[in-house]
Amino acid sequence: MIPHSRPMLDEEEIFNLSNVIRSGQISQGDEVLRFEEMMTEFIGLKGAVATNSGTSALHLALLSLNIRDDDEVAIPSYTCTAILNAINYVNATPLLVDIDPDTFNIDLNDLKRKVTKRTKAVIVPHMFGLPADIEDIVTLGIPVIEDCAQAIGATYNERRIGGFGYLSIYSFYATKVITTGEGGMILSDSKRVLEKVRDLREYDKKDIYLPGFNYKMTDIQAALGISQLNKLPLFLDRRTDIADRYTQSFKDIPITLPGWYSDRRHIFYRFVIKTRDNSDKYFRLLEGNDVSCQRPVYLPLHNYLKLDGFPGTDDAWNKAISIPIYPALSDDEIKMTIDVVRDVFSKNEKPQRHKGHKEN
Repeated sequence: MIPHSRPMLDEEEIFNLSNVIRSGQISQGDEVLRFEEMMTEFIGLKGAVATNSGTSALHLALLSLNIRDDDEVAIPSYTCTAILNAINYVNATPLLVDIDPDTFNIDLNDLKRKVTKRTKAVIVPHMFGLPADIEDIVTLGIPVIEDCAQAIGATYNERRIGGFGYLSIYSFYATKVITTGEGGMILSDSKRVLEKVRDLREYDKKDIYLPGFNYKMTDIQAALGISQLNKLPLFLDRRTDIADRYTQSFKDIPITLPGWYSDRRHIFYRFVIKTRDNSDKYFRLLEGNDVSCQRPVYLPLHNYLKLDGFPGTDDAWNKAISIPIYPALSDDEIKMTIDVVRDVFSKNEKPQRHKGHKEN
């Protein structure tokens, strides 16, 4: 079975981890500081604060914006529950927004229709590695938290995503673009935000008691992150190469393929195809031929909250399939995936294509 995703690790990670263990400094220390500095330079912002998960980064991001009871936080329905959890941690109200079913990103027009005076922040995930319409979203005047968990290295109009919002968060879970096993980070140009987040991240050795959190990253995690960040250009090139092979191989079968856009770089954290009809049967057929695939989002948030009126999200959930794409995928596994996908879907119908166009 070809796994849906797996990390790319080699002797460099083993060497870096061994050095940390030999040093005896395995909790938060110099490696964490170095990782923060590298991320700050890479994204092009003034500072970063590493955390033990992407969820804790979201939690601290909301706290740094003073989000509190009854404040609304706008989020897309088509995303993972970690975002909903972070909003609930601060007792705020989630304001669910539909998505553009072509890009899987938050629908700007639906966002404009739904925001109110109570909307104090909008969390914008760049879904599956494709930047959202972030330049337009920031013009709404609502503080923007960019969720870059799936899109580190992606660009919008030649600027790296993560640098458009008031702050940005990252996840370094085992199967993310780069990994620290578990881990996250917050980046911002705001000194106030960075100071508050750094204070909240740690709970001990303070002259005045205020509630704090044990959200620190360890040097063991950071050593992994440093090695992974150094390899990021290679990882992204490999993802683009696989995506291009898939696109060329699948252009004559009846599925909708991801778009390639001239104004933004899609890093293909996921290669998400869409079926013409309900995708349920195709999961069984693909898995039955040893190609592991998943729904890109387990269940839309509006389903959990018993809400209606999200046609774009419903369309994506009913039709989207994520097939394997990651740097550790071998050429033989790529060929097998191509052969299985082509075999499962009809070869005779003309495929639908995204609105985006491939870059020259």
